[in-house]
Amino acid sequence: MSTFTERVKTLNLGRRVIYFVLGFFTYPGIALVNRLRVNGAEHLKQLPKRNVLFVSNHQTYFADVITFLHIFFAAKWGKYKGLGIPYYLLNPMTNIYFVAAAETMKDTWLTRLFAKAGAITVKRTWRAEGKEVQRGLDPADTRKIARALDTSWVITFPQGTTKPFAPGRKGTAYIIKQNQPIVVPIVINGFWRAFNKKGLKFKKKGSFLSVTIKEPLEIDYNAPVETILDQVMDSIEQSKKYMLKGKHHLMSIVDK
Repeated sequence: MSTFTERVKTLNLGRRVIYFVLGFFTYPGIALVNRLRVNGAEHLKQLPKRNVLFVSNHQTYFADVITFLHIFFAAKWGKYKGLGIPYYLLNPMTNIYFVAAAETMKDTWLTRLFAKAGAITVKRTWRAEGKEVQRGLDPADTRKIARALDTSWVITFPQGTTKPFAPGRKGTAYIIKQNQPIVVPIVINGFWRAFNKKGLKFKKKGSFLSVTIKEPLEIDYNAPVETILDQVMDSIEQSKKYMLKGKHHLMSIVDK
């Protein structure tokens, strides 16, 4: 057996152990303390094992990704309507990575452990050390994401922030244009109500958590970056169109 193959097997075993530990401790908060509803998980059935990019809106630093991992692991075992008993943690997928801001992965032992579970750490292009900055996408970060897509699924949050209806970052569109992955949108809700901003502590127990996995997008990879980004933002319901819908909905509630 080659040294490379041995390293891959050792890495996969280590990730399985980490996923089991994280899954064991986070399952109650997702499926028991709160109420999770999953829609569209059947769209995961026909996806290839590599070059799949999941794009989602973002409501907490960690609870969103952790929930996606639970859903993906359960789907591997043929469970598409919910999590059920988490026996799927005994043999989780290992071909999953998620994009995360480097500065958020250094806070605690738990976040550092989570980083080892498959984080692709990148530098924020608009914020550093609590200050607003303006800098381009680091080519090294782009290469890391491209290498992950070459063998695996990757989860990313185009807005890069938990603020609703924040503008999307062009880096996501560049990655789509360059690597031509299958792009699967995910829309979540309720996480901001259930957890604190980091997603590691409860804010309101008994909250309703919603995860909707949509069909893969039909993307023209030759289209301008701006066009691809607009399509992505619309698919995760964070575009101006959906922001206006939210405002109208809020006004109708106030009028009543």
